[in-house]
Amino acid sequence: MSSTIAFTGGGTAGHVTPNIALIHEFQKEGWNIVYIGSDVGIEKSMISDPGIPFYAVSSGKLRRYFSLKNILDPFKIILGIMQSLKLFYQIKPDVVFSKGGFVAFPVVVGAWLNRVPVVAHESDMSPGLANRLSFPFVTKICLTFDAAKKHFKKQQKIEVTGTPIREQLFNGSKEKGLELCGFESDKPCVLVIGGSLGSGSINRSVREVINEITQEYQVIHLCGKGKIDSSLLKLKGYCQLEYANEELADLFAASDAVISRAGANSLYEILAMSKPHLLIPLSARVSRGDQIQNAAYFEKAGISMVIQDELVNGTLIRNTLKELMANKNEIEKKIKALNIDSAAKRIVAIIKEQAHVQSPRTV
Repeated sequence: MSSTIAFTGGGTAGHVTPNIALIHEFQKEGWNIVYIGSDVGIEKSMISDPGIPFYAVSSGKLRRYFSLKNILDPFKIILGIMQSLKLFYQIKPDVVFSKGGFVAFPVVVGAWLNRVPVVAHESDMSPGLANRLSFPFVTKICLTFDAAKKHFKKQQKIEVTGTPIREQLFNGSKEKGLELCGFESDKPCVLVIGGSLGSGSINRSVREVINEITQEYQVIHLCGKGKIDSSLLKLKGYCQLEYANEELADLFAASDAVISRAGANSLYEILAMSKPHLLIPLSARVSRGDQIQNAAYFEKAGISMVIQDELVNGTLIRNTLKELMANKNEIEKKIKALNIDSAAKRIVAIIKEQAHVQSPRTV
């Protein structure tokens, strides 16, 4: 009889793409797979495999700031726990893997109440609120960075593993990537990634100087849904795409450098691909500052070039990109020295080990 694993995590692509990497590994081994998310999160559209049942539960946003919505959210979370409790009683998974995000907390608690072991994963150097709240209820938590260990008390629960990366990212074709964009093979290519929802500040700043940048480089711009600039559709050497899924591997292969936000999953993929890069982390005004921490760590190591979101403009991007390309070979050597690869197989082994250990009911 096949074992069953329930995945959870959502809200942004960063809480889903590592799950997809692990799902592929468990599919190879014949596991039954279910996914638990929310009806309104990006996870519902990203988990599009018809062979994977998707269940939606109620969840609150777990805000760190004052909002009238905070009054209702505890009731939504309690409802989500009750729904998860009933769901786990029905599907009886052997183990749960949680990637975090606001939907994960009620699922983790529901699993704990059903004595189902939970393995969680934290991508950033400082944990998100969902993983902080979930920690007492998990049997193991996998961390991308050793620096995150100090934020958790029970060290016996912690494994530093890295981040699972989709296997297909390592098998991209430069020729296919260039062909997809209608680009030439003898001119450097820059990939611009604004996150799963796109980035207004990055989009605006790149487009300010796009006519100048395309004199030296070809630009692939993942700008977000509904954010394509129709006035630039015919600009030679500039390819706009709302989002990339399966074709992302080919776009990476075609690119000589990357401009990106500094979310831990995106950054880990960029490092695994050994791509010189410019990071523009989300401002602390609209985030908990995790991207700023990620960017600062690798900037200090001489690996990442960084522009703060409050300062970003077209001229600064153009000048920093020129500096990045001038130091491309040296930066590539430093990235390769990190020996970063996918942690998928390491995490799969931890999950399988926990699937045969009953989850404790004591916190």
